[in-house]
Amino acid sequence: MDLEGWGLPAWTYRDPDFFALEIARIFRPAWQIAGHESELLEPGDYLTFDYIGENIILIRGDDGAVRAFTNVCRHRGARIMDGAKGCAKKLICPYHGWTYDNAGQLTAVPGRAGYGELDRERLGLSALEVEHVHGFLFVRLEDDGGPSVAEMLAPYADDIAAYRFDQLRPLGRETLRPRAVNWKIIGENYCDTLHVGVAHPGLKRLMGESYAVDATEHADRMSGTIRTKPSGNPTERAYQHFLPQIPHLPPERQRLWTYIRLWPNIAFDIYPDQIDFMQWLPVSPTQTLIREIAYAAPDGRREMKAARYLNWRINRRVNAEDTTLLERVQAGLGSRSYARGPLSKEEVALRHFFARMQRMFPELLRNRVRAEVNGSGLPSPAPSRRRRGANAA
Repeated sequence: MDLEGWGLPAWTYRDPDFFALEIARIFRPAWQIAGHESELLEPGDYLTFDYIGENIILIRGDDGAVRAFTNVCRHRGARIMDGAKGCAKKLICPYHGWTYDNAGQLTAVPGRAGYGELDRERLGLSALEVEHVHGFLFVRLEDDGGPSVAEMLAPYADDIAAYRFDQLRPLGRETLRPRAVNWKIIGENYCDTLHVGVAHPGLKRLMGESYAVDATEHADRMSGTIRTKPSGNPTERAYQHFLPQIPHLPPERQRLWTYIRLWPNIAFDIYPDQIDFMQWLPVSPTQTLIREIAYAAPDGRREMKAARYLNWRINRRVNAEDTTLLERVQAGLGSRSYARGPLSKEEVALRHFFARMQRMFPELLRNRVRAEVNGSGLPSPAPSRRRRGANAA
């Protein structure tokens, strides 16, 4: 059965066993943004990040290095630090008082004599790999030999370099938005350019037909240019008017909106006036948490402040439109009338995503083809065998 140019089967968006495979094969080895360098300026500054059942702490040590650990005491497994961020010279477990320094080393154990031989070197906090890329801090739970973040983003390094990511500062608070949909639906919608002209009239008014998409092995890029023709919508028209010149951006990027999606669940919304990153964090087969933070370079101009506010107004409407679309898809995928759908040749990034998923999960073909032929999202039952006897034919 040749499935090139087709989407994933509907059951993969709600099946708990498949979701468990995704967590193991995709998300535990995947790089995830935890924060930005600017959030950990001084020794002891830390931030925490919840991800697929783990709480991760990133902390800057006295030596200036940023390290990542699972936020778990090595004594009895208690969580050590609370809150999204803070500053601590020592990490003290609130259960029994085991104490770690900001390099993760075990430094004090109350009642030390009662433990006999205790190897402090081996009982430091469990360390995770950290990668610094364009000012952002990435971590991963497991190393599967896959590429670095820098290698994954290399095809779009020039796009990113122009915006000076390393000089960004948080523009607002972290936003967490639960969505009652499978994580894949969010990522697919993000790189689906065909729906923009239909479902996002504001983006259509702002960018016309300039929306474009391309895909590489680990990342996709979408982009559109803000038109000079004034929009009929007052918020959009005001954004067009107030968006100022950005001294460090070349002319072709002054009014360009660029979106870069990084495998498997990270996106950068790159605007002339600010940068947003978004993660869609899987919670269950039908629950996902969207994590967003906006960043910007320091700029006190009043027109810049106006442009950033108007950008937020525009994209708040886009997010509301997308939320409705995501819920429609999740509901429709529960119908027994739907198995999987065909893809247009213009759906470049979606084709790339689905092909990768099918390579990673060969059981999509081995175990479920007969179910799809039946037009349902469930495996076909085995043929019944009637008992021999009085009721036999």
